[in-house]
Amino acid sequence: MIEPVFFYAALIISIGAFLAILRILLGPTVPDRVVGVDTLNTLVVAGMVLLGAAYDRTIYIDIAIVYALLSYIGTLIVARYLQGGLK
Repeated sequence: MIEPVFFYAALIISIGAFLAILRILLGPTVPDRVVGVDTLNTLVVAGMVLLGAAYDRTIYIDIAIVYALLSYIGTLIVARYLQGGLK
């Protein structure tokens, strides 16, 4: 059984993810949507780490590290594209 503290932390992360999805859908500009996607990726990583801590599995934390690295690279590529294109 998961302890209540993990449940409440997952609830807070879920609320943040919902707000990030709203920013993605309602963002008036493309940079706002990129920030929303980056925030959502960060919350997914936080959820994976929380899941790893709740179930005492290190594989979730390893996957979260790889996902965070790929998310960072993806954000850099999108920012570079919006700045002036990829050469």
